[in-house]
Amino acid sequence: MSLRKEHELHSRRKGRNLGVGLLLGAFVVLVLSLTMVKVTSSNFAWPEIDSGEQN
Repeated sequence: MSLRKEHELHSRRKGRNLGVGLLLGAFVVLVLSLTMVKVTSSNFAWPEIDSGEQN
């Protein structure tokens, strides 16, 4: 049982935080899916590193 009623500002902030969290999660899923598509494509090749070019 709550002692005080939740202020209207808190409910708006909760909704905004939920929206930002969902947007961030969608961006992470987009980046991971693009990475997986690139790595699993047939013409993907790891870059060759010559031992003489290392710093």
